[in-house]
Amino acid sequence: MARKKFKKIYRYSCTLTGEEFKVTTECKNTDDLMSVKAYYELNPDKDDRPEHIKVQLEQEQQQ
Repeated sequence: MARKKFKKIYRYSCTLTGEEFKVTTECKNTDDLMSVKAYYELNPDKDDRPEHIKVQLEQEQQQ
């Protein structure tokens, strides 16, 4: 019978938005963690997402 390997799951939250997310690797410095949404809010010049994604996110935000 084969054994299943269980990966440890770490839960972190974004320092700016408070959004929680799960990862399988441990973070050394949790103060530097931020969500993708927070990153693009802080760096709008680096927003390289396709236009249809930006429109979709704006529509979700309005609802």
